[in-house]
Amino acid sequence: MKLKRIIYPLLVVFLLCTVHDAGAQNFIEEIRNFQKQDSLAFPPSNSILFVGSSSFRKWTDMQQYFPGYPVINRGFGGSSLPDVLRYAKDIITPYHAKQVVIYCGENDIAAADTITAEMVFKNFKSLYDTIRKNQPGVPLIYVSIKPSLLRWAMKDRMITANRLIKKFLLKHSGTRFVNVWDAMLGKDGKPLPDIFIEDRLHMNAKGYAIWQKLLTPYLLK
Repeated sequence: MKLKRIIYPLLVVFLLCTVHDAGAQNFIEEIRNFQKQDSLAFPPSNSILFVGSSSFRKWTDMQQYFPGYPVINRGFGGSSLPDVLRYAKDIITPYHAKQVVIYCGENDIAAADTITAEMVFKNFKSLYDTIRKNQPGVPLIYVSIKPSLLRWAMKDRMITANRLIKKFLLKHSGTRFVNVWDAMLGKDGKPLPDIFIEDRLHMNAKGYAIWQKLLTPYLLK
């Protein structure tokens, strides 16, 4: 029994690392596609950089939601915070953005039941510290982890992660925590069903309109 208590946690870590490494390999092609785009037409400096996971990646018409704001969308795959950190030198540093908007952390929690809100916060802080090291003064926006129909059972960990990240950002100048969680809930306290596509996870135009309304007041002209 004692041996099982030792082996099981090690097995969980091994499986998580294996899955994460496989996902990282899949992301390489997306990163290379970004680099190819940049080689053909490098985005203008002084733009607003959106970086993170598939909720940004699938926002393919993002520029239409923010007319007058030059935006760069570098959301990729089903990325987690460690993935964004791993590729920060490729998808954040080169652009010298005037503002960085982050949506990530949801996939961290969804990776396994053993991933705690505290672990997500630690991952976020590592990414924050890296960005601050390379671009000390760049204003940062963190879009809160969103609720969804598919992942509603994970809501407690998501709410706690949002709270920890918000508390941290309130202590640091040049940052903003944008809470999208509450605006995506109905009167019954559950995610609005009509703002998601068929997978019950990613948003449709109605969902992105909510984000547009909440984000616009904090974007830099």
